[in-house]
Amino acid sequence: MEVELERTFLAKRLPQGIESSPRKDVLDIYIPAAAAHPVLRIRKAGDKTEITKKQPLQGNASEQGEYTITLTPVEYHALSQIDGKKLHKHRYAYSRDGRTAEVDVFQNELKGLVLADFEFKTREEKEAFAPPDWCGADVTHETFVAGGMLCGKKYSDVEAQLKKYDYQPILK
Repeated sequence: MEVELERTFLAKRLPQGIESSPRKDVLDIYIPAAAAHPVLRIRKAGDKTEITKKQPLQGNASEQGEYTITLTPVEYHALSQIDGKKLHKHRYAYSRDGRTAEVDVFQNELKGLVLADFEFKTREEKEAFAPPDWCGADVTHETFVAGGMLCGKKYSDVEAQLKKYDYQPILK
């Protein structure tokens, strides 16, 4: 198991120069479809395919236990036929000032939602982090923005929760 230390922020706007950052088209399928918050994910990100189980450690959403297995194209194809909840986003690897953010620009039904994830090597680094000015509210501990909760939803399904943070949709 890998432990991932991260914080998640709502974006106020897209960061300057994001268009020149590396981008992957990401399709996630969360299973089982009947789960309220599935934590098992089949992912295709660019040419990379994998299955991952990711969940908070000891109830702390900023520390995730993650198990990942790389899939062959044949395995991915077979597993992608399973009934699951889908999520489509463009993920940018946006680097500035020695730090890289994964900026997720959601597509289709969640268009308008943009989240930024920052990963850290130590708990101290995570706690001391000051987000850049293009980031808004820290939603690390808000379950409604977890991939397993967003999958299969529309922007209107999470709009009331986003308004609590004065979030304005970002349409690209």
